[in-house]
Amino acid sequence: MKRTTTKLLLGTGTLLALLGTATSCDNQLEEFNPSGLTAEGVYTTPAGFETLVNAAYSYNRWWYGKEDGFSASELGTDLWLRGAGDVNPELTEYTTSLQSSSRALEVLWGKLYAAVNVCNTGLEYLDKSGLSDAQKKVRGAELRMLRAFYYWHIVETWGGVHFTTEATKTVQTTANRTPEAAFYQQIIADLDYAVANLPNTTTDYGRATKPAAEAFLAKIHLTRGNYQQAATLCQRVISSYGFQLQPRFADLWSMSNLENKEIIWAVNYSKDLSLNDRVDATLYPDGHPRGGNNGHLLWMMKYDDQPGMTRDIANGRPFNRYMPSLFLLNLFDESKDARYLATFKTAWFANTAVAGRLAVGDTAVFATKREIPDAVEATKKYRTWDLGKVYRANGTVSGDRLHYVCLRKFDDPTRPTVAEEQSARDAYLIRLADVYLLNAEAQLRLGNASAAVPLINAVRRRAAIPGKETQMEITAADVTLDFILDERARELAGEQHRWFDLKRVGKLLDRVRTYNPEAGPNIQDYHVVRPIPQRQLDAILNKDEFKQNQGYR
Repeated sequence: MKRTTTKLLLGTGTLLALLGTATSCDNQLEEFNPSGLTAEGVYTTPAGFETLVNAAYSYNRWWYGKEDGFSASELGTDLWLRGAGDVNPELTEYTTSLQSSSRALEVLWGKLYAAVNVCNTGLEYLDKSGLSDAQKKVRGAELRMLRAFYYWHIVETWGGVHFTTEATKTVQTTANRTPEAAFYQQIIADLDYAVANLPNTTTDYGRATKPAAEAFLAKIHLTRGNYQQAATLCQRVISSYGFQLQPRFADLWSMSNLENKEIIWAVNYSKDLSLNDRVDATLYPDGHPRGGNNGHLLWMMKYDDQPGMTRDIANGRPFNRYMPSLFLLNLFDESKDARYLATFKTAWFANTAVAGRLAVGDTAVFATKREIPDAVEATKKYRTWDLGKVYRANGTVSGDRLHYVCLRKFDDPTRPTVAEEQSARDAYLIRLADVYLLNAEAQLRLGNASAAVPLINAVRRRAAIPGKETQMEITAADVTLDFILDERARELAGEQHRWFDLKRVGKLLDRVRTYNPEAGPNIQDYHVVRPIPQRQLDAILNKDEFKQNQGYR
């Protein structure tokens, strides 16, 4: 969506007012505390109200494409293990430190509730905004969809916690405990309104649209067991709006092809990295940056300590936060599935000559999920990181957690410098392949395994190595809930769906215990929700009514 100069008036830690004027497509969201402004004076002008709506979108950037969001949505599942640089191991491995003191959860809690409050404030002032009736319907629908999106993250992450549809304008000293069903009642009502009032398309990339609302509503209905509603909505998104799977899975990740026909909704980051809300020390004293997409940093192994390799832009800046589980790697049959090499980086080519050993451009490092016989390794000039060097037979890490097969989806060779932490890569919230697989899940739940087959096969044929399409096809006998989860892993690994997927189908505990040998021994039944931050518990007076989630302290 177009970025505007947005000025935030803060009071008592809560967003109260925004002021700004629409400018060019890539202008910065600028936050500060102006004096002499009131909500009544700002939100009752069309320009002021538009900046509020823009600000409501910006909170997606705290979760999508950011380290804390990755930790909360991908880690602690069957797909990922702790890399050497992991800063949120309590979320990765369900350690005893997963308590109310979790820094990542405190950040996400605060930003999600701030986002909800912006939406509530906008809906309160909508009729006074000065917008035309037609504009009010669209902006109201956007705010309702965003409120539903943020509340879904809250209720799935923390369960039945605080809920309100009223704007908070002063210090609040109490919190309520609202059942999950009430959250979902409001989420569905908001999304029904969004579906009815959003346009089919937008020229302002990143804004919510009718198909985006339908796709998200389909996931909500799937979560609540309303399988026919979910299937109907999914099919409408697939058939009615001209979305298309990209010809090749690898095409999705090209920096020159981010806005493509497969993307239904995305968080769009600016190509001008200075405009990505990097850090405002006054507004965000915790120093946590929104900035650009940080995904390119988090999954990369430390390649620059290997012979023939120095750190460069093409290979990225390695934070080595996360590494794939052996289970994830073994889900792929790379002899026919092109997604393996499109998803994972396995080879590094020398960018520095090593006398008598490597010339620039030679293979310098090779990582593989397979075992390489010692006799074969001895014939290679390059460094190998094979199965035995990285994993034990039970799937735990045997090596140093610094060298491994790496997720490559979020790599960005267009970054301007070697040290740049930000990326202009968009974060995909909903794409068409996801909707195909959600539809297949709904059909299976309805007892229609045969109807799920063409949906899954559409995704798998696109994933096939050319000429292997038929080998990738499945039959109704193959369609189980576990198969669909495996297919979602192959298709969507790293895209911030997995924790929610496993929870939705009731398999978080089972899959982690079965396929994640490092988190599996630690996960407990109560880990299907996260601990409420201690900062929230300390701030309220009704402590006997609003207590910590069971199992945490």
